[in-house]
Amino acid sequence: MKPEYSPADVEAQAQSYWAENLCFKAVEKPGADKFYCLSMFPYPSGKLHMGHVRNYTIGDVISRYQRMKGKNVLQPIGFDAFGLPAENAAIKNNVPPAAWTYSNIDTMCAQLKQLGIGYDWERKLATCEPEYYRWQQWFFTELLKRGLIYRRNSRVNWDPVDQTVLANEQVIDGRGWRSGAIVEQREIPQWFLKITAYADELLEEVKQLEHWPEAVRTMQSNWIGRSEGLEIDFVVAGREEKLTVFTTRPDTLYGVTFVSVAAQHPLALEVAARNAEVAAFVEEASRGDVTEAAMETMEKRGVALGLDVIHPLTGDRIPVFAANFVLMSYGSGAVMAVPGHDQRDWEFATKYRLPIKAVVAPAADGPAPDLSEAAFTDKAFTINSAEFSGLAFKDAFDGIAARLEQLNSGRRRVNYRLRDWGVSRQRYWGCPIPIIYCDSCDAVPVPADQLPVRLPEDLVPDGRGNPLLRLPEFVNVPCPQCGKPARRETDTFDTFVDSSWYYARFASAGCTTGMVDERAAYWLPVDQYIGGIEHAILHLLYARFFSKLMRDCGLPAVAEPFKRLLTQGMVLAEGFYRTTDAGGRDWINPKDVERTADGPKLKGSGEPLVAVGLGTMSKSKNNGVDPAAIIESHGADAVRLFMMFTAPPEQTLEWSDAGIDGAMRFLKRVWKLVAEHTALGAVAVLDAANLTPGQRDIRRKLHDQLAKISDDFGRRYNFNTAVAACMELVNALAKFDDRSPQGRAVLDEALSALVRVLSPIVPHVAHELWLALGHATPVIDAAWPEPDAAARVSDEIALVVQINGKLRGQITVPADADQAAIIAAALADETVQKFLAGAAIKKQIVVPRKLVNFVV
Repeated sequence: MKPEYSPADVEAQAQSYWAENLCFKAVEKPGADKFYCLSMFPYPSGKLHMGHVRNYTIGDVISRYQRMKGKNVLQPIGFDAFGLPAENAAIKNNVPPAAWTYSNIDTMCAQLKQLGIGYDWERKLATCEPEYYRWQQWFFTELLKRGLIYRRNSRVNWDPVDQTVLANEQVIDGRGWRSGAIVEQREIPQWFLKITAYADELLEEVKQLEHWPEAVRTMQSNWIGRSEGLEIDFVVAGREEKLTVFTTRPDTLYGVTFVSVAAQHPLALEVAARNAEVAAFVEEASRGDVTEAAMETMEKRGVALGLDVIHPLTGDRIPVFAANFVLMSYGSGAVMAVPGHDQRDWEFATKYRLPIKAVVAPAADGPAPDLSEAAFTDKAFTINSAEFSGLAFKDAFDGIAARLEQLNSGRRRVNYRLRDWGVSRQRYWGCPIPIIYCDSCDAVPVPADQLPVRLPEDLVPDGRGNPLLRLPEFVNVPCPQCGKPARRETDTFDTFVDSSWYYARFASAGCTTGMVDERAAYWLPVDQYIGGIEHAILHLLYARFFSKLMRDCGLPAVAEPFKRLLTQGMVLAEGFYRTTDAGGRDWINPKDVERTADGPKLKGSGEPLVAVGLGTMSKSKNNGVDPAAIIESHGADAVRLFMMFTAPPEQTLEWSDAGIDGAMRFLKRVWKLVAEHTALGAVAVLDAANLTPGQRDIRRKLHDQLAKISDDFGRRYNFNTAVAACMELVNALAKFDDRSPQGRAVLDEALSALVRVLSPIVPHVAHELWLALGHATPVIDAAWPEPDAAARVSDEIALVVQINGKLRGQITVPADADQAAIIAAALADETVQKFLAGAAIKKQIVVPRKLVNFVV
């Protein structure tokens, strides 16, 4: 082998071997123990960033380790290729989104291969390929038949200038991100998936995902949001009409002083038709942000409708307000307001000078709470509640519920925060929804033999709505049922639909007869899923939902798709900027920054710069480190090693130029050790029974570290401490200067084990070093080295010596020394003798293989 380590040559040779020999092609082997490792597939944005590199390296390390443990491994790759970013890039560059997307996929695939990620490339997919979304369309039609999909009106953000629907993040200060027009709220028909039909199952089974982070399980549970409460009817005064609300706090019913309805509630719209003030409020509310996050922080505003409802227990008349914090899409679009015990209601009542009543207090016989500064929101004891006063929360809940049921004015209900999933998007670059609208037959699903409905890939969007609407050859089609002229649906699927079943398609790659085939039953569930915590709720929830839908449609599937979940931390980097004349920030590449005692300065000019704390790598902040540049300068293995050594997978990783240099130095040390060892020629067979103490010591060090490294890989995923153990072993081997036949045999055993445990992390250099050590087959096919228990047994053991429980020394004794010999050795130690100083020993305590304690 060459005496100097050259990453470019080594990596090219290894990658060529893997590609030519299809080393990572996954084949189903009935009866074999499988391992399906999947990292969340990327959006094809153009080039990999270091967050990608970390994510996919973690998955590759786990996959290669499991392969060495004898598992039949599947590790695929694909691209979440539809979506708004491609449309925006197409508008900016005046190109079709398809061309931009496919070009980016090619670039990213080349970069992933440069990193040495062991994917089964034959299973590669992109969600924008008709071969993929054909089956998504088919599944939609199947769910429609089963009543799990329906169509209804839903409110959206509408840009009146661009004539298009905007996502919430495209609305900036109430205006369209591109046109600057004031955004309106409009109702348009959209398709919905009945995820609420699976709410109980999704909630119950998330509790059983013991190999998921607790934080993720909690977020999913909270998002589903199961709550037990009452539906309560308030009769509209002077009418037979009822206004129904849901509450989890019926114990506060006697504290209701007004009722709030959404601006789009039928009562509000009715009054708006004859009242200018209400009409103005409804119009203004229609332009507001309707996200839950915005609702929490916005100023609480409303208008009286001039209508009253009747309290079901007291008979009091209660005013009705339209309020901007009530959503028509949630529940009935009406809520009972208890300002004494709900902070949002308190703020509203304080602003509009409405009554605030105390009906809950900290103690049954204590004073009412002070409501002058805030609401009292604890569940405690009822007061001022007629015969229900003095009751604890549950007793008040049950008592009031029973009374309302007796009066036929209320009923117990289980409610969910989770809402049905609106899957329609008024976008071009997405999977077409397979529906045809006929004036005679209504909405007709596209027959299976006419799928896929292909998305035209040559359109260039201009930002003025969906270009499909202006494409007659796409829109105008005959009705599949009656043959009359009809119109094709131009909405496309939410991209979360695309990513909700890709894991199953990987397991049935290339299947032309169905969405999945029997191979999915072999591979599923995914044994290890890896991705960012930002996907903890929606993506994971929808993927779990789809798995259950597939199961219930008779497809090979499982109830829960991901057995184990790892949420990797972000990659952070420091940023630097200089202030422009206009007061903006001009971000500077960290490579152009010189650190001085007076702070960071621009190289060359010495211009002072401002440093900001570590933040996520970002192109806009110019602090993103280009993986391609680092691979060129240091090699892919150094990048992979840095990513695995710097922090545990689930924690944040701080980028460091010094750290990547250190990774390179370590690889050079390992290379040098192997090169010097192999230069001496053939190695004798190891005779473990006839080794010198020094040889036995280095073997013990090796197998102790193997035990730790195996635990770090297999149980804990603490690759950083595994690398640290490898570094300790390299330090020991570098000091082991024994060129005797058995000395070299011990070193050969150690180097062979070292190369194998490093191979999942630095596979290229391990490939070369393994062959240099004389092995006929590549390290990719080698077994994981197991620690030898016999080698870990020491001839001697170290014991600490204490006097009155305080550490006073350390001794080394034969491993089989009896208690008398241990005490004698401790008393003979000079340091111990100094601390004893002739004191009388009252008691001698020996804890086997740990310590000696003298009580004086």
